[in-house]
Amino acid sequence: MFIVSLVLALTFCFSIVFAKAQNEKQVNGAEHRSTVATFVRSLLNIADKEQGGIGEQVRVVAQEQNETKDKVADGIDKIQNRSKIKTFLIGTDYKNVGQLRSEMVKTGNQIDWLKKLLDKTTSEESKTALQGQIQTLEQGQQKIDDFLKANESKFSLFGWFVKLFNK
Repeated sequence: MFIVSLVLALTFCFSIVFAKAQNEKQVNGAEHRSTVATFVRSLLNIADKEQGGIGEQVRVVAQEQNETKDKVADGIDKIQNRSKIKTFLIGTDYKNVGQLRSEMVKTGNQIDWLKKLLDKTTSEESKTALQGQIQTLEQGQQKIDDFLKANESKFSLFGWFVKLFNK
């Protein structure tokens, strides 16, 4: 009787976990790469228009975003493609979640830097374009943050045990 109850409980838990996973609005690596590539091109156009001081600084932010897009996209893909059973048993991929959190901190710093550059911009056209790109970067960051929160809060049987060793 105990074994039958245990099997039923596990089946119920699996069905809830799988239903949640299917209903979640997910970010994917390819979408992130595409969004960042468009963002980088737009920033480089702004940098070309703003010759001199802030143009070079905007170019640096664009290059940094371009360099990190593959790390972030790969991390997203690894978290998404993790076996559902493995996630159910031992929890989410905490290593990649941590790496994505680290990249999100860097992105937050870049957003702050772009906002400071926005104040130094003299051209109204460049200000408008830069504001739009800052907003795009903030939206992308929010999507990834929501993705991370959803994956960190997934139910697991032994996740608490795994977290003990990841600290």
